Amino acid sequence: MSEAKLIYLVKPVMGWIPEVEQPVKKQMFKEKMMWTATVLFIYLICCQIPLYGTVKQEGSDPLYWLRVILASNKGTLMELGISPIITSSMIMQLLSGTKIIDVNMRSQMDRDCFGATTKFFGFIMAVGEALAYMLSGMYGEVDKLGYFNATAIIL
Repeated sequence: MSEAKLIYLVKPVMGWIPEVEQPVKKQMFKEKMMWTATVLFIYLICCQIPLYGTVKQEGSDPLYWLRVILASNKGTLMELGISPIITSSMIMQLLSGTKIIDVNMRSQMDRDCFGATTKFFGFIMAVGEALAYMLSGMYGEVDKLGYFNATAIIL
């Protein structure tokens, strides 16, 4: 039996992490384009829906120039954009490439655990970033918002 790997720590929560299964049949180009357009439409709609409970802040956005890179809009459901997903993926690939974590990509179990660890790390980063935004006062003072609203915004 091989040694225990760091990425195997995610095994207990792997069932709770959402995963998109591979399609059973080969997808046609038209169908791929239809799904891509649908998901893009949903993302763009979510970029316009304001977060529940936020207080409109006056003044400039300190992350204005970074918003294009992060694919986010201030005060919307897509406030965090795609940055937690991309960042967690880059960090995991860096750790794997430098052999800081041991991953055998030829092993199905290692690939599954690596993917689940990346998703779990992305979730942790998203909650951490949302908490940092809340505590920095980007949405208003927590005392003025109320603890219920602050928790709802983070979730």
